[in-house]
Amino acid sequence: MDFISDLFAYGYLTNALAACVLSGIACGIIGTYVVCRRMVFLAGGITHASFGGLGIAFYLGTDPILGAMLFAVCSALGIEWASDRGRIREDSAIGIIWSVGMAVGALFMSLRPGYTSGDLSAYLFGSIVTVTRSDVAALGALSLALLAGALFWLRPVMYVAFDRSFARSRGIRTRLISYAMAAVVAVTIVLSIRIMGIVLLISLLTMPVVAVNMLTRSYRTIVWSAPAVAVAANVAGLIASYRFDVPPGAAIIFTLAVAIVSVKLLTLRKKTQADENHP
Repeated sequence: MDFISDLFAYGYLTNALAACVLSGIACGIIGTYVVCRRMVFLAGGITHASFGGLGIAFYLGTDPILGAMLFAVCSALGIEWASDRGRIREDSAIGIIWSVGMAVGALFMSLRPGYTSGDLSAYLFGSIVTVTRSDVAALGALSLALLAGALFWLRPVMYVAFDRSFARSRGIRTRLISYAMAAVVAVTIVLSIRIMGIVLLISLLTMPVVAVNMLTRSYRTIVWSAPAVAVAANVAGLIASYRFDVPPGAAIIFTLAVAIVSVKLLTLRKKTQADENHP
């Protein structure tokens, strides 16, 4: 197969495959928290707000990913603080951060000398072939940290995700966990931007979790199974992208969509068979 042979011949393809595996692990773990806590809209707001940091970094001539990360983390903590203090409704805060971040990014990108619209496409829709070894190293460190977190702090995070009042009654520091998880969500989003892009990234956080959630309600099972689904979809999408010359982000989304439809049909079939056996 051409993909396998080229994998050893071209370094960019090796980096792309490693990024697919590592981003699948990170997004699968974090996506479980995002979906179970019903903060998908918040994750979308952070994703789009990071564009502001990209624009400022481009204008200043610094690392765009670092700029996006600082902007995204500050946005996530700001939204968490505003909603936690009751100063502004969470959905309103997200909408404000979302739109302001995009506007700031567009403004500073347009002010940059030599600006062209093509500069945006790699970050809006992803450009997996531009993944570097440093990107892979950062994703690897994040994935290891998340795996360790899932091993040692799964229960308190699970309590906060499902019922903050119950978690507080058990003596869990819900505010600290909420702020920490908001920051981790932001970091995960920014480090995965090159794979899916700002526009499509939210799907990698939600669709693997949705597919697994159709089969089980166990948070523990989902948090370990969703990364496997995300990794499989990422790798399959990368291979399809390479073979058919289509954008990898779109290929990954279609792969996840097929997985969700297949799981749904499977569950419906099992339900129908169960109804027939127990009239």
